[in-house]
Parts: sequence; C-alpha cells; structure tokens
Amino acid sequence: MNKMPSLSVRTPIRRLLRRRPRLRWPRRGIWAFLAALGPGLITTNAGNDAGGIATYSIAGASYGFDLLWILPVITISLVVVQEACARMGIVTGKGLAGLIRERFGVRWTALAITSFFVASVATTASEFAGIAASSELFGVSRYVSVPVAFAVVFYLVAGGTYRIVERVFLAMTVVFFGYVATAFMTTQHWLPVLRASVVPTLRLDPGFLFMAITLIGTTITSYMQFFLQAAYVERGTGVRELKLARADVVISSIFANLIAFCIIVTTAQTLHRTGVTIDTAAEAARALVPLAGRYAEILFAVGLVGASLFGATVLPLSTAYLTTEAFGFERGIAHTFREAPAFMGIYTVTLLLGALIALVPDMPLVRLMVVSQFIDGVQLPIILVFIVLLVRDPTVMGTYASGRTLQIVQWATAIVLGIMSLLLLGLTA
Repeated sequence: MNKMPSLSVRTPIRRLLRRRPRLRWPRRGIWAFLAALGPGLITTNAGNDAGGIATYSIAGASYGFDLLWILPVITISLVVVQEACARMGIVTGKGLAGLIRERFGVRWTALAITSFFVASVATTASEFAGIAASSELFGVSRYVSVPVAFAVVFYLVAGGTYRIVERVFLAMTVVFFGYVATAFMTTQHWLPVLRASVVPTLRLDPGFLFMAITLIGTTITSYMQFFLQAAYVERGTGVRELKLARADVVISSIFANLIAFCIIVTTAQTLHRTGVTIDTAAEAARALVPLAGRYAEILFAVGLVGASLFGATVLPLSTAYLTTEAFGFERGIAHTFREAPAFMGIYTVTLLLGALIALVPDMPLVRLMVVSQFIDGVQLPIILVFIVLLVRDPTVMGTYASGRTLQIVQWATAIVLGIMSLLLLGLTA
C-alpha cells in the first residue's frame, strides 16, 4: 500500500486528480494518449464555471459575433501558458507557488499570492452569485439559497464527504453542451460566423474593451495555472510522458474554447438579433429556448447550480492549499483549526467572503459574475510574468526551458493584456 501523503487526499487537487495505481503507461497509440488525458481536460473545463457562462453569454448577446475572433487568439495563448505550467510541474516536481517563493523570495511571492487571493474571492463570489441567480429563477430568495449553499459546501468539506458528490456536481454541467446543439439549430449560414472568427473587429469604447479583457480573464485564469501544475505534480507524471501531457493540454484547451465559441454563437443568434441584453439569469436562459422550449430555464439552472457548487467547493480549498504551500504553513483539511490555522482560516475566509458579497442587497448577480472574470483578467499579467520568467530559466528548467518562440507568445499575452487594462483605465478616467 502506498504511503498516504501529508496533505489529505480530500483536498480538491488530490481528490480530482490523485494519482491512479502505479501501472505502467502504454507508450504508443491511442491508449497512451487516453492514459495521459485528464489534468488538462479537468482544468480547462473548470474555467467554464458560472462566471464563464455569464461572460460568454453577455459577449454574444451584447456584441453578436464581434468578439469571436478573440477566441482563436486566446486558445493559442491558453495552450502556450498551460503547456508551460504542465512542463514546469513535470520537470521540477513542484507547484507554481513553491517555485515562485524559491526563485523570487517571500516579498514577490506575497505579491503573486495577494493578487491571486483577490481574484479567488471574486470568483468564489461569482459561484455563489450563480447559485443565487439559479434559485431566483424559481422564486427562491438569494438570502435563503446562498446561506444553504454555504452550509452545504462547508459541511461537505469539513465532513470529508465531498468526494461522494463531486462527480454529481460535474455531471450537472454537462447540460451546457446544449449550447452546441442550439448553435447548430439556430445557424443556417456559417460563413459570417467563420469570417468573424478570423477577421478582427476593433473598438476603443470602454464596454468593448471591458468585455475583451473579461473574455481573456475567464479563459486564462491564474487559478487554472496553479491548479494544472499542481495536478501534474500530484499525478507524478515523468518527463517521458511530456509529449502526452502536451497533447492533453492542446486538445483540452481547444475543446473548452469550442464550448465557449458555441455559447457566444448561440446567444448572438437568439438574443443579439432580437435586441435582448442579459441582466438576469432568466434572460440568459432564453438562449436555450430553441433547444429546450419551456424547459430552458430548468436546463440552464441545473447547469449553473452544478458549475457553481463545484467551483464554490474547489476554489476556496485550492486557494488555501496554494497559499499555505507558498509560505510553508501546515495544510490539509484533516487538520483542525488549531493544528492548521492558516489553512483552515484562508479556506473559511475565502468561502465566507464569496458568500457575503453575493448577499449584498441589490447586488446585480449576473454583473457580479462578469466583473469577477474581469478582475481575473486584470491581475492575470502578474501571474503570467512569473510563469514566463520561471519557464525560461535554465536553472529551474534545465534543458526543458522555453525556447524563443514560446517566450514571445507568453510575453505577448501578458503585455497585450496589460496594455488593454491600462487603455480601459484611460478611457474611463
């Protein structure tokens, strides 16, 4: 029997991605690829949470096809960034937070973790906003649904029973594949869609820039980078499987963004054409009417609740784990508050702050989900800079350091996103 690691397997990363029994992976053919598939698929599709669904829906409803061209560009950047984190985890056997501390010291680590924590709280709030929005579709007040969801999530984690229902939460999000079917049902001519996907539409108005930054923030989140690298470390993937890990990252990134593409196309065809803007979950659910008819709200609510509960459970725990990893504190939900005060305290504070933000009176829930993704986009360059500096460093990566081409794409992603944020700030000042 393998020795149990010091951190309980019930933490989100170990639960979702804990290593299978030590079987020798097949080296060739489709079986080799299927054996490696997993961390990238889970990580990229975790980005299609409540905030992601809201962002893609509003992008299509508000701007039609005008923002579609960003998705192929984002996909390339996502593949490059995700591959860098996967490679770092495989080559060094260390998480991103630990590497930042070793290479740049405590002060720079504090900057990285602080920016990550702010984005984490905002994203957790968006998960509770998704729960509240779903419940209000059926006349249940957020002041009932959010506290109940908070209690359920806290109990599942503290009681160690989340592992039993985690797959149920994930399965509930499968309903978002309905957007793929609806996109084909509502689109008779694909040439305009394909043209919008490759021909950039540029605007300098604040709303367009805000949504562009938000699209990037919900697709290439800093949380995903920490999660993915830790996933490969926990899985124990060796350098011999590096090519398979790259295939996992590439295919998973393309797959996740195809879902996003279909959501934008669907809302553009069903809502933008009729002049419907999305301010509530009920308006967002109308995009699925061609597929589900009068059951559209139920279909939308089921998927949103599943995505929200899963995110509200995993993200605060991962935040606590990654933060305590960076500073070397005791960690693991098997510990009590007295045994691991930093870990349990960060987990509880992140979860509680997220719930409280969603309970602010008259808080626009859909807007909250989108703003959280914008915050992810604004702070993302900070994490990207650390990733680029680490993955290009031969003292960290040895012969597996990034080449010039990969560095150009990595730096371009960070610089362009930073410039867009400054430009938006200038236009709104």
